[in-house]
Amino acid sequence: MSTAPVPPAGHAGAARRKLRDRALAERLALSHEQRVALTGRIEAHLGALVTRLAPSVLAFCWPYRGEPDLRAWMTRWLAHGDCRARTAALPVVLEKAAPMVFRKWTPGMELSFDRHGIPHPPEGDAIVPDVVLVPCNAFDADGYRLGYGGGYFDRTLAGIDPVAVGVGFESGRIDTAHPQPHDRPMDWIVTEAGAFRAGAAPR
Repeated sequence: MSTAPVPPAGHAGAARRKLRDRALAERLALSHEQRVALTGRIEAHLGALVTRLAPSVLAFCWPYRGEPDLRAWMTRWLAHGDCRARTAALPVVLEKAAPMVFRKWTPGMELSFDRHGIPHPPEGDAIVPDVVLVPCNAFDADGYRLGYGGGYFDRTLAGIDPVAVGVGFESGRIDTAHPQPHDRPMDWIVTEAGAFRAGAAPR
């Protein structure tokens, strides 16, 4: 685990924004063919890790702004083996600055859209995932990630404490995400280069 001091909030915020913007720009610059090829390699590493973790309820995120598209992989995961023992879930933002909930997702189901245009199940009971696949714009070896700055995953993961697997492209790897006291590190990071146990993860 890194022992570097936590920088002042103002300095850290500026540094985090710069790192986030750079990682996002690099990801959006990928061609469709490059993104598909890299995602295929991510899927292979993710498949091995998820087999090891063996969740009954696995949550993922709808691809947004060039993130790895895991929908086809999730569909295959649901269909593999006894699908009755497997449930996929998507996060739903019910209110601003509050934890998200997860609802069951099935391939082809009708979805609603949030204010960012991200699809989610329009109704259904909240379920608690065993493992959550969390998108990363940027990430460090300790498992700290940079999302979009809203803090939704930090609040959500703190309340349910699943195994958190950060998923992103290797181009998003950075020396430090300048973590703040409220940040929750990922337990694992998966990129096209492999699946890595996060250094700051307590499990």
